[in-house]
Amino acid sequence: MRNYYGSAARRVAVKADRPWYYQVIVAFLCVGLGFGLSCFMRGGAAYEAVGSQLVEMQHQNKMLEFKLVEARRNLQIELATNKSLFNGLAKVQDENLKVKEDLLFYKEMMKK
Repeated sequence: MRNYYGSAARRVAVKADRPWYYQVIVAFLCVGLGFGLSCFMRGGAAYEAVGSQLVEMQHQNKMLEFKLVEARRNLQIELATNKSLFNGLAKVQDENLKVKEDLLFYKEMMKK
């Protein structure tokens, strides 16, 4: 008897552990709770409101993209027009300078 209950007895560690099937039941409950919450949130009015806002935002985004493309085209047209006007102005100024030189030359000839 002393070997089993006395000071000379082997030390035994007692663990308070749950059986494996409790862990399986808890895992199924968590998965079921998550699935139930996701179904509840998906079917709720908040989900539909977010979906309609998403569609509206996508429509606005497309409209803004079209406006951006139109603005870029207008800018390209303006830049091309400004460039051609600048080149034409430079040519006209060169011609004006030549005409002034010719006029000055003829005035000098008339004075003599």
